[in-house]
Amino acid sequence: MATYKERYLAGEIEFEEIDEYSYQWGMSDDERTLAQYLGLNAQEEDAWVSVGEDALKELLDKQRKK
Repeated sequence: MATYKERYLAGEIEFEEIDEYSYQWGMSDDERTLAQYLGLNAQEEDAWVSVGEDALKELLDKQRKK
């Protein structure tokens, strides 16, 4: 199953879907961290936690397929 990041970078889902993925993770028994579940690397996780969603979106958008 593709991660949130993989699907977002491929243009399959909107950025806001991160909320649904986070909810699904919280309701699951998945032993991975939220960042691992979403497919985020350490820099992306740090930007999301320390700065906010806009910072994460900016990092991901730089990688996104046009």
